[in-house]
Amino acid sequence: MVETTRQLVLDAMQQLGYRPNSAARALKRGEFRTLGVILFTLATTGNSRTVEAIAAHAAQEGYAITLVPVASPTRDGVLGAFTRLGELAVDGFIVIMEVHLLHDANLTIPPGVQAVVVDSDAGDRFPVVDTDQADGARQAVRHLLELGHRTVWHVTGPEASYAASRRAQAWREVLTDAGAPVPPIERGDWSALSGYAAGRRLAANPDCTAIFAANDQMALGVLRALHESGRRVPQDVSVVGFDDIPDAAGYLPPLTTVHQDFAEVGRRCVHGLLSQIRDARVVPGTVLVPTTLIERASTAPPPSPQVG
Repeated sequence: MVETTRQLVLDAMQQLGYRPNSAARALKRGEFRTLGVILFTLATTGNSRTVEAIAAHAAQEGYAITLVPVASPTRDGVLGAFTRLGELAVDGFIVIMEVHLLHDANLTIPPGVQAVVVDSDAGDRFPVVDTDQADGARQAVRHLLELGHRTVWHVTGPEASYAASRRAQAWREVLTDAGAPVPPIERGDWSALSGYAAGRRLAANPDCTAIFAANDQMALGVLRALHESGRRVPQDVSVVGFDDIPDAAGYLPPLTTVHQDFAEVGRRCVHGLLSQIRDARVVPGTVLVPTTLIERASTAPPPSPQVG
């Protein structure tokens, strides 16, 4: 009798198109099966591909994501995002924090909130997942020095960027350790246009035979500037990027670059956050995802000195 009644109810639900109320179920279970992602922008390659990877791995675990944009890359902007945490139906947060803010002693994630941080320097306060920025830069600079270049010029990212500062610091350390001259940096903003402006300045320097750009889009601008200035890549100048975006192999010439495993970063973020949620505890520390130098046609030994 009970089974017959149950089947009648199920049949009626199907005929009426009834769907269970997921919000009511979430309140009953005390979970929402949704992860929040706090970030400043989706305009950069790293951020957009990291969010894509987080969404994919969250879906594999049966979770959706909710994007929480920060109004401005300032302490007040981040605090404003954190104050909204209680208003959102999420189980935990992944914070993509490119700028140096989380070391601020006054910037705290509210008690009881489970969170993982990406691309920051807060490993002593929060769980952090990041690409090994420094090692990727070291691989790029060593590659150029091993080809025989006397030194390597660097087009760096924004001054406030954690990733840019880590890459620039490693570039400088490799040159210093090798006893190579350390040229002044060229400051960019991650865009191809800023790489083009830096490339125009570097193209005018006949001593510049090797350039390490802190991302592939700036490297694209550098390639255009060198081409317009009549300096051949890689015969006259070698260029290395960072990211290994899908289009990097289609550049002219195909770009030597540092591969970031965004899929693995996303997987580790989701895994780390779900582990926190299930264990109800936070374990600070940093997990670094390895990088790999992908050698293509934009790098070669420096040109031979002209005789006579």
